[in-house]
Amino acid sequence: MDNQAEVREFLTSRRAKITPEQAGLPSGTRRRVPGLRRSEVAALADVSVEYYAKLERGNLAGVSPAVLEAVARALQLDDAERAHLLNLAQAADGSDTLTRPRRRTARPWTAHRSLQWVLDAVTAGPAFVRNGRMDLLAVNRLARAFYADVYATAANQTNLARFQFLDPASRRFYPDWDQAADVVVAILRTEAGRNPHDKDLHDLVGELSTRSDDFRTRWGAHNVRHHGTGTKRFHHPAVGDLTLAYEGLEMAAEPGLTLTIYTAEPGSPSDEGLRLLASWAATQEAGTAVGQAAD
Repeated sequence: MDNQAEVREFLTSRRAKITPEQAGLPSGTRRRVPGLRRSEVAALADVSVEYYAKLERGNLAGVSPAVLEAVARALQLDDAERAHLLNLAQAADGSDTLTRPRRRTARPWTAHRSLQWVLDAVTAGPAFVRNGRMDLLAVNRLARAFYADVYATAANQTNLARFQFLDPASRRFYPDWDQAADVVVAILRTEAGRNPHDKDLHDLVGELSTRSDDFRTRWGAHNVRHHGTGTKRFHHPAVGDLTLAYEGLEMAAEPGLTLTIYTAEPGSPSDEGLRLLASWAATQEAGTAVGQAAD
């Protein structure tokens, strides 16, 4: 991805989101741009207008951490946006190649036995490992049953972003579809800043941009986020509505991968729904085993 274009569009989009009132500045009556003017951001960051204009043209190479921090404060960036700006700066000056762990790309990643044991030990809720491209890499039994719609269509390639934007079944699975779509794109955009040379990510973004207007619009917004904890609503085709809490854990042994576990409030209808999902999964597995034995 073009680093200068990424920087330019990210900074411009963040500047457009901050109103003069939010920045403690007089709004005036004749403003030709949404949000703040470049000169106002420059003043808030204590740099010259010419220097900030250079940054917003996409030239972050060699910019000091102090200036990046000042710009982040001026634009009122949250933690995810601040990290994204730093990643873009690293990519601009090439330091990301020195600080980023080398990725093994010669062969597909597979979960080692101990990780699969950990996933299988989680029996009360779906547990899975994904990468920043939203590929499902390893799952426990409940996660496979939970994402039955994802696995049902080969074109999804066990990728949650493809499922979200290209599979009509996602509209049923995610009752809050727009919110879920925003999250998926923000995760992909964050990964693009963290790993700008990932060819598979480039290909995925190109595919989704070509085939989905919903994706293309969201991608252009340049929103990023950390996706660590929260609550989501789902509608599973076999067990109905579920409201689940989730925790996402970064894997120290595998940088860039996230272990996510979904669970329900004890004693709630969703807790009973997960128990039904476990029974349904066992029934599906038994039916598959019988079919294979007959063959």
